[in-house]
Amino acid sequence: MTVPAPHNLPVEPNRFIGRERDVSELGALVRAERVITLSGVGGIGKTRLSLRVAAQARPWFADGVWLVELARVGDPALVVNEVAGVLGVRDELPGRLLDGLRLRLRDASTLILLDNCEHLVERCAELVAQLIAECPRLRFLLTSREPLRIQGELVWRVPPLELPDERHPDAESVLLFVERALAAGARAVTEHMPDVVRLCRALDGLPLALELAAARTGLLSPGRIADRIGDRFALLTTGHRTAPARQRTLLATVEWSHDLLTPKERVLLRRLSVFAGVFDLGLAERVCADGGILRRAELLDLLAGLVDKSLVLHQGGAGRYRLLETIRQYAADRLEEVGEVARLRDRHLRVVCEEMERCYEGGSLEPRMPWPARLAHFIRGRTLLDDCRAAIDWAVASRDAVTGLRLARAALAILAVRGDLGESVGWHERLLALDLAKVPDDVVAVAAAALAYGLELADELERAEELIVQGVEEQKRHPYTHWLGISYGVALTVFFRTGRTERALRYMEELEAAASAHDDPFNLATARIARLNLALFQGRLRQARRHGEEALALGRQAGHHWTQARALTHLGAVAEAAGDLETALSCHADALPLLEGMDNRVELARCHAQLGRVAAGLGDRAAARKHVAAGLELSRKAGQRRGVMRALSALSALAQAQGDLEGAVLAGAAATALRESIGQVGPPGRVRELLTLARAELGEGRVTLLWARGMEWPPDEVARHVLDSEAAHVPGGAAGQGVGGGAGQGGGGADGQGPLPIEVGVGPRYGGLTAREREIALLLTKGLSNRAIAAELVISPATVARHVANIMDKLGFDARSQIAVWAAGHGIDAQRT
Repeated sequence: MTVPAPHNLPVEPNRFIGRERDVSELGALVRAERVITLSGVGGIGKTRLSLRVAAQARPWFADGVWLVELARVGDPALVVNEVAGVLGVRDELPGRLLDGLRLRLRDASTLILLDNCEHLVERCAELVAQLIAECPRLRFLLTSREPLRIQGELVWRVPPLELPDERHPDAESVLLFVERALAAGARAVTEHMPDVVRLCRALDGLPLALELAAARTGLLSPGRIADRIGDRFALLTTGHRTAPARQRTLLATVEWSHDLLTPKERVLLRRLSVFAGVFDLGLAERVCADGGILRRAELLDLLAGLVDKSLVLHQGGAGRYRLLETIRQYAADRLEEVGEVARLRDRHLRVVCEEMERCYEGGSLEPRMPWPARLAHFIRGRTLLDDCRAAIDWAVASRDAVTGLRLARAALAILAVRGDLGESVGWHERLLALDLAKVPDDVVAVAAAALAYGLELADELERAEELIVQGVEEQKRHPYTHWLGISYGVALTVFFRTGRTERALRYMEELEAAASAHDDPFNLATARIARLNLALFQGRLRQARRHGEEALALGRQAGHHWTQARALTHLGAVAEAAGDLETALSCHADALPLLEGMDNRVELARCHAQLGRVAAGLGDRAAARKHVAAGLELSRKAGQRRGVMRALSALSALAQAQGDLEGAVLAGAAATALRESIGQVGPPGRVRELLTLARAELGEGRVTLLWARGMEWPPDEVARHVLDSEAAHVPGGAAGQGVGGGAGQGGGGADGQGPLPIEVGVGPRYGGLTAREREIALLLTKGLSNRAIAAELVISPATVARHVANIMDKLGFDARSQIAVWAAGHGIDAQRT
């Protein structure tokens, strides 16, 4: 029988959660490497991980696995005494204790775990190096916030626990928090999982912070803890009474690390707190070095020291760094204590602005550049977005409108290619509300146009028109810039959408002349695409195709993938309008990889939806289903209602092509509901044609019911329902999952054709109208206008108009008077509403 190896490892106080890969890999390394140091910030879980690895390594060390705890040892001279005490070595002669250790360990197969070496790192390094050189079967496993830096040392950076995302909601950090919260008596914690996820992300997956937060769940829900986490050092103060004092509060843990820094390392750490995201050495030098306390020449060594002490995280080989939010907040408090906040944040704003302007110039202003070089500028700009947000906040707080508007202008190009202008609207609105007396007129004009750009995308056309006219006309008084070309492009869209075609054409001609004269292929391509859209609207398909081909050529000459992708998707729309689905498919397929390389979920989702619709028309249902599902998922993740609407429209076309009229009506109704939610009243012509066909095939009652259900169901539920039904018709799909339930599954509707229940008061007798729609129908019998109905029901006239349009679509009417006659004939009265 094998005798268990001796050890002094403590019993685990509770269940060990996560880090399976770390434990497995370290278990193998402990047998192969002489010295392994687990390094990481305080509270990251170094000790717990090392104890787990040491316990599992016991079978491989016949002479024992021994824990030496150094946290309470303050004098470096006592390190040898502590190790000797654990191993049972006695001092025969004064000052000869190390000789006794050598003798004890010379032939021993032993693993020694030195825990918390950071405050004694030099003495620990000397001792380990001496013993390793003389004891060939000895192994060391150490925990320290900085490495020993001795020959043969393997440094293992302990990462935070895995954070939850959409694919892994049950990440390690979530499992740890839930387990500890349940142990603390918070039985309802699993009912608040969205708040738990939010909290785990806010705490960076830091095990100590999660443990302390879980201990609070007896008094506060996860949501309330997450709401208060901004003051984490005051909130997270309840730890185990048996834990070392430095681990009982989060503040004490971080202070323990801070106290071990040199004075200059402390200065650098607090100044680095102004960075909100990742940063590189160049940015750190420009923001933090001042030529006095910190000189540029010494910053690299100081930064390396902070990385060694695990207070700054090094992001792999890309040369980027970041602070955990807990460390950043602590350092920011120290920055405020010494009165350096305004000076450092001013410098941060200026440096981030200059860096983002360089990204804009390289990505957008160079008329011709290979795409890889251009893309590098966009990628660089994206890494700065977190710092852009912090810098804009400071520009508003410090009332620095000029620098703030310059930064917002440069970031707009990055956000536009990414397909995310929502933030830009908020930035420009806040900055334009400042005192602009000292801001150059052309800077204000560009800002007004940039705000109009975002407002047009949000369908706020009235505000967008006022701002874009202001922006264009003022910029025309100054020398031509790329921004004037962009502003013209926004103006074209706004005036075409509001039916002011003559005004739009005038601006289009001005844009073409200016962009041609100043070698601006990007904005010249925008004008060509605008001409394509106008020709397509007027049915002049040959001219539309020519304009699209010119735009595509300009994009290729400039080496700009976004311009190429825009041209290709518009050419696909022209081909589809001409009935040339093969060419349409080819155009959209060529645009897809260009969009995939730009992280533009909005345009990528649109492209997938277009591919799905065209593939459905060509009868390739498997490809259509794949693209529609991909477009839906991208739009859902991006929070884009328009994108979901487009995908649902494509799904309706797919279902109709398959002969699934019920699914087509459901998806068409859901798409129409989304159209109404963004202010576009009534279904498009294709859906009206579908309803006519469906009424002839399925009957008025069934179509009314399906339409009502599609309008009411959440879009995700409609999509899932129709996609599951479509899978039954695709070769290899699951049979028998159609909307109607299939033979033998039983009916659920009034006519026995499917499992869609008829709710009380929403059946065919009432045309599938909701309670609010029946209420409006009743008021129409009294001859009231939309404005009068709005006043009666305390809603907006626009909402009344949407309901009236919806009622006409459900009942197949063309006039309000028909609704009134129908309501009177069907006995709609106040009691039923």
